[in-house]
Amino acid sequence: MSNFDSIDFFTDQSLVPDPHPYFDYLRSQNPVLRLPHHNVVAVTGWEEANAVYKDPETFSNIVALGGPFPPLPFEIEGDDLTPLIDAHRSQFPMFEHMVTMDPPDHTRARSILSRLLTPSRLKENEEFMWRLADRQLEEFLDNGECEFISEYSKPFATLVIADLLGVPEEDHKQFRTVLGADRPGARVGALDLESVGINPLEWLDDKFCSYIEDRRSAPRDDVLTSLATAKYPDGSTPDVIEVSRSATFLFAAGQETTAKLLSAALQALGDRPEIQRQLREDRSLIPNFIEESLRMESPVKSDSRLARRATTVGGVDIPIGTVVMVLPGAANRDPRRFDSPHEFQLDRKNVREHMAFARGVHSCPGAPLARVEGRVSIERILDRMSDIAISETQHGPADGRRYTFEPTYILRGLSDLHLTFTPRPALEPAR
Repeated sequence: MSNFDSIDFFTDQSLVPDPHPYFDYLRSQNPVLRLPHHNVVAVTGWEEANAVYKDPETFSNIVALGGPFPPLPFEIEGDDLTPLIDAHRSQFPMFEHMVTMDPPDHTRARSILSRLLTPSRLKENEEFMWRLADRQLEEFLDNGECEFISEYSKPFATLVIADLLGVPEEDHKQFRTVLGADRPGARVGALDLESVGINPLEWLDDKFCSYIEDRRSAPRDDVLTSLATAKYPDGSTPDVIEVSRSATFLFAAGQETTAKLLSAALQALGDRPEIQRQLREDRSLIPNFIEESLRMESPVKSDSRLARRATTVGGVDIPIGTVVMVLPGAANRDPRRFDSPHEFQLDRKNVREHMAFARGVHSCPGAPLARVEGRVSIERILDRMSDIAISETQHGPADGRRYTFEPTYILRGLSDLHLTFTPRPALEPAR
């Protein structure tokens, strides 16, 4: 193991399987600590992370995804970087998407999603989830085993968002394949995605532009028309590409993070038979189970901000132009906020204080959707599978598990999760 004093969080693969000892070490030095690489300050404390999240006037989201990569496209000068950020915004990765925007542009872009994430629409979407969960499970139940991420969590998360956005059902198969939610080698008709090198985000932008243009020229009584006719709060009409990018953002963020939530939850069920038994006996515990799964294995590993001006966080000086990296998984195991933070506790009283969905103006707009996806999935999985266990052939025995995690500093999630189980016949879901 590399020395934590000098280790490079962004490149050292030794941190990928379990970053929490490293996070604990950083917090023990200081909950706000300058790292030895890339002019980055890491935030591992809950209170300190909350302070950063709730201060968009000081901390810009422009580096939310890239962190310190690439370097700033301008020289730091003056006592406020806001004019320089605005002038060079197009030179930052993913600048056109909501996740890197700052108010007021972020507020305008997010308002489009409010047309979709209404209580009535979410209720209709939940009805679809119950049907989809059974349909997805039927694809592999008879086998008594599965690779859960490719066979359930990715296709389920993809098609839930497709339904929410009103994507015609005849296009669902194409969305599954382009977004990597089908098994390897999947094709769309005669289209071989590997050979033509499709960029999923560009494909989504183009696809939704065509939907929005069609609904604006020929409105229908459907969800896509509601999205196409959405107005900004000032009554102006967004450009087609701006509406499209709101939909693309929901897909990109929602599919990946929800798939990781579901796999973390099933890993917990397989590794903790006692918790599986408790959930079977009392389904009312499922919402808390979802929250504790999010706290223990937050899908977002790092979430960066750029200090527009000199400030302090947790009593630590933050010079202008510093990349401040919030580590939600570390904040969610801060012992000053959560008792016995490394233990999975089904009855944790303050579990909803976790930061898996961030805080402030950039809190995840799809959080209610993800929670329902988790609840519905666990309900139906418990209905349709008994004796859910981790495959020892693939992951080793209980006292020597071998899990592979995606090698990225941005997201935290399993690369694969192999389960064994006993199939159960379909019953009407108890809701």
